[in-house]
Amino acid sequence: MQLQPLDVRGSKDIETAFRAATKAHADALIVLASAIVTDHRTKIANLALKSRLPAIYSSSIWVDDGGLMSYGTSLNDLSRRAATYVDKILKGARPADLPVEQPTKFEFIINLKAARQIGLTIPPNVLVRAIR
Repeated sequence: MQLQPLDVRGSKDIETAFRAATKAHADALIVLASAIVTDHRTKIANLALKSRLPAIYSSSIWVDDGGLMSYGTSLNDLSRRAATYVDKILKGARPADLPVEQPTKFEFIINLKAARQIGLTIPPNVLVRAIR
């Protein structure tokens, strides 16, 4: 496997990155989280589908916007856990005394409609691990 990093520092770099991936005959795409790519997630997900590149993202919001699949922390679980911290603080706990917690719940989500669009068959043993 050979990794080819594609820098996206602004919206104008997105299509350039996809052209470079196509020219290099990329077989797949991993999109790492950043403010810039998240702001343009629908465009990126659509370009990945148009380029027939299987892509994985770090958050379920990408799948909601048409992306193929995501693997990352459960946003719902993080929100619930944040609410318990707020509750403790409102009841008088000092924020500095509260422990720092790592995420414990992760989600693997597959968009079957996007898989069909790019002609990708998801094996049954992978489907049973995905949610939605």
